[in-house]
Amino acid sequence: MVVVTRKYQVTIPKEVREDLKIKVGDNVVFIKEADGKYHLFRVEDFTREFCEGCKDIEKTIAETREGIGKGIEKQRG
Repeated sequence: MVVVTRKYQVTIPKEVREDLKIKVGDNVVFIKEADGKYHLFRVEDFTREFCEGCKDIEKTIAETREGIGKGIEKQRG
């Protein structure tokens, strides 16, 4: 458990800092998920995970365009 100060600051518990590999000077971000819960990430880790999730986006876009094109051709049939 942590306490929020008058300036809305908190101290991240040692176990959490160690698990997330948070060091002095790191930037962190709170991300709100679809279920309404917030998650804490180091910005570096979040950026890496986000980029990993997007690495195949060009392939996905090309496949989507191809599928739409086939659907249009089929409707014109």
